[in-house]
Amino acid sequence: MFQFTALSGAQSTSRASQSILEFDGGVKILVDVGWDERFDTRQLAELEKHVSTLSFILLTHATIAHLGAYAHCCKHIPLFSQVPVYATAPVIAFGRTTLQDLYSSAPAAATFIPASASPDDQTATDDATRSNILREAPTFEEINTYFSAITPLKYSQPHQPAASYFSAPLEGLTLTAYNAGHTLGGTIWHIHHGMESIVYAVDWHQARENVIAGAAWFEGIGGSEVSEALRKPTALVCSSVNGDKAAISGGKKARDEALLGHIRSCLSKGGSVLIPTDSSARILELAWLLEKVWQEGSNDENLKNAKVYMATKSAHATLRHARSLLEWMDDSIVREFEGDEENTNTVVKGHKRGRSRQANTAAKPSRPFEFRHVKIIETENRLDKVLKAEGPRVIVASDLSGEWGYSRAALEHIARHGDNVVILTERVSTENTKDMATASTLWRWQTERLNGVALEKSLAGDQIEQIHTGRELVLRDAKRVALDEAELSKYQQYMATQKQIRDSLLTSDGRQLADADEAMDDDDESSSESEDEEDEQQGRVLNISAALTHGNRNKVALSDEDLGVSILLRKKDVFDYDVRNKKGRNAVFPYTHSKKRGDEFGDFIKPEDFLREEEREAQEAMTEEKNNSVLGQKRKWSEDKTKQAKPHKKQRSEPAPDSAAGDNASSDESDSEVEAEGAGTEQHGPGKVIYEEKRINFQARLAFVDFAGLHDQRSLQMLIPLINPKKLILVGGSASETTALANDCKELLGMKVDGAESELNVEIYSPQIGDMIDASVDTNAWTVKLTRDLVKRLQWQNVRNMSIVTVSGQLRAETMSVQTEEARLKKMKLDGGSKKVEQESEANKSYVEPVLDAIPASAAASLRVVTQPIHVGDLRLADLRRLMRESGHSAVFRGEGTLLIDEMVAVRKLASGRIVVEGPPVNPVMRNDSFTQVKQKIYDGLAVVAAG
Repeated sequence: MFQFTALSGAQSTSRASQSILEFDGGVKILVDVGWDERFDTRQLAELEKHVSTLSFILLTHATIAHLGAYAHCCKHIPLFSQVPVYATAPVIAFGRTTLQDLYSSAPAAATFIPASASPDDQTATDDATRSNILREAPTFEEINTYFSAITPLKYSQPHQPAASYFSAPLEGLTLTAYNAGHTLGGTIWHIHHGMESIVYAVDWHQARENVIAGAAWFEGIGGSEVSEALRKPTALVCSSVNGDKAAISGGKKARDEALLGHIRSCLSKGGSVLIPTDSSARILELAWLLEKVWQEGSNDENLKNAKVYMATKSAHATLRHARSLLEWMDDSIVREFEGDEENTNTVVKGHKRGRSRQANTAAKPSRPFEFRHVKIIETENRLDKVLKAEGPRVIVASDLSGEWGYSRAALEHIARHGDNVVILTERVSTENTKDMATASTLWRWQTERLNGVALEKSLAGDQIEQIHTGRELVLRDAKRVALDEAELSKYQQYMATQKQIRDSLLTSDGRQLADADEAMDDDDESSSESEDEEDEQQGRVLNISAALTHGNRNKVALSDEDLGVSILLRKKDVFDYDVRNKKGRNAVFPYTHSKKRGDEFGDFIKPEDFLREEEREAQEAMTEEKNNSVLGQKRKWSEDKTKQAKPHKKQRSEPAPDSAAGDNASSDESDSEVEAEGAGTEQHGPGKVIYEEKRINFQARLAFVDFAGLHDQRSLQMLIPLINPKKLILVGGSASETTALANDCKELLGMKVDGAESELNVEIYSPQIGDMIDASVDTNAWTVKLTRDLVKRLQWQNVRNMSIVTVSGQLRAETMSVQTEEARLKKMKLDGGSKKVEQESEANKSYVEPVLDAIPASAAASLRVVTQPIHVGDLRLADLRRLMRESGHSAVFRGEGTLLIDEMVAVRKLASGRIVVEGPPVNPVMRNDSFTQVKQKIYDGLAVVAAG
């Protein structure tokens, strides 16, 4: 069984991705925890209902659309942080920096508490009635903790994941990650469970780029066949983004030239260029391209007089992670750095001794992603100096939406001058006009072209278009401010209610969630009791929430009935509680066992015991600040602001805008200092968001170059028939994109023939948000028992890592009896007469089992069972060419998929795997001709399985 539910990102204008995959036995997988620039908690409402039944979580890309809500769910949704999470190392690294940049730049990402301060208030996220009081946002330390708990995986290595302690057993589920392109570490997931083989491929890109390698659909480099592991799955979950759009002709080279054409055109007029993008994933591709262009364009006056900046609060951390993840990038990156190092060593050795120091300084190879031309901007003061400085410049800034990050501040400055250009790198939806972001407004202007188009020429001579604007742009800035006394009281009421619910969840089993692994070793009776307790606990929490919702809003304490047996711990002067006829947690005294944990070498080492003095001072200052924000205490905001305004004694001096390029190159220690500075700018304590509208006269030109790194219509139409899935589920795109791709797939997979509809072997689904699709495999499987007589006659043959045999036998049904372990244990406990007899009858259960037996000798002659030999294996033409050359024959490739041997025998391999040998007629007298020898080599590479 396989069921698919799209929680978000199906036929929707939002790019946020959330999907539920369900298998037999209660296995439930959550793929992606995406969000968008609205940070609407209504997008997480359905996800929260599934958390208590999740087996594990998969993350595909390090973008807001795929993991933007991960830290929020870990902090605010109970049990979410207890679910195992799997992702590749780049997704973990860049996902951490992306969310740190998000929460330090966008106050609204913390989300808002309900207007009534009740967790069950359905108007909590209603735009008209919600409050502006912010929840407690995840801190930098918490984000590091959440991402450190993710299990890293490597490409093409099967892995058997571990399930959460409250999930059903996985029963041999295998998980394999493959490269998806689009982002560094982006993943195509292959999930194999029973007879189900699921390929989950959302937001992939087949073509190679400057930094990011292409998706691993094909075998080898330049292969023409889809990888065997990804071929013919029972279900393919594919995104329909760009399903109705064609890519730019010319590929990556034409795309890069178009971007550089817009930049050179703007810089030649003395203007500046702004390129909004994400903060960690696609920004590497843009920054790497600009660094190479400025490095090679020393003779270009336009580039020589201009400066390039990379503006994001996590820039140093992003580049440091990129330096350590070279093996995940395209092979050309590694070859380029290896070549630079060899050339540098040769140049240094050729210098004389007197000039060795000068040569070493000039030719010293830079570390990977140690930019010399692209300057780093991580602070607002640095960005203000760059924007106020004169001269042309190119700024690559986060975020793509223009709602948060440094792209918002840079947009306000660059938009006022007509010589400047804002280059959009991804298509943005404009259908939802109510919640339209800044990028949506700019994209609508780009498509409308009301004020005309300016035609420019790129360096290659191609025409490029820049859109005139001259319109008014409304910007809404979100600022975080302190709470007043009434708002602070409401915030404290909400936090106290949340704490009561969390405490009830933690004490419901009489132990902390961290000790849940001990509960897995209990016997059957204790496990059944724990299930009853869990059901009762869930109902108790719902009753508590309902009482808090409909009762007195200002009363946050629970009643004695709601507390149950916990009244012995939660109230003073209460020493007795009646546990008679009670069930679940109210039947025993609430005892919490705090187990001392350690490894095989003793206690765990505590890092806080080995802190340096300056680190200890910083930690004590942070602890003191947290103590000042304890619930029930009023804070003096003027004193807090004064403390925040004092500079730290270890704070670095702000680099000047015209600092040398080498200042961007810093060691890992300096990078950690930069991260510490970024963490220090975090705002702690209760707060709210106020919005200020700004209206600016937008005079800058608009341009578009598709740098999203996503599949297009042609790649989708080419690959889906080659993958040949039994079920096709289209998600991740708008309604128009999904409909267009579904119609194309129907024609490509043979549904329409000569205008008439015919039967389609592949089922195509286009679900909407919330729809559950049953995409189970159309095959019934039974377990058959082999008799000993038949097993003795089998002759197994080994093919790679499998053992294969053909079987001929007769199938019959046998009645089997079995005594279950559960019935046997119950039988031992019962000592009554009639009850004992009744239990014995229950214990001895019988069932019918299919049995395969050998065919009797008397029936074998009459049946005349003849089994044809089967050739098993996959012969590669490259291996055949090597074998023929070793045998003294000439073998060359002629055309795609054709091997020509001795200029007379052609060997072709079809897409289905069948091998066709064509050649001259065979002389029956000669046995050493080329045709016979080629066939013999082919047969030697295959295993012939015959009947035993």
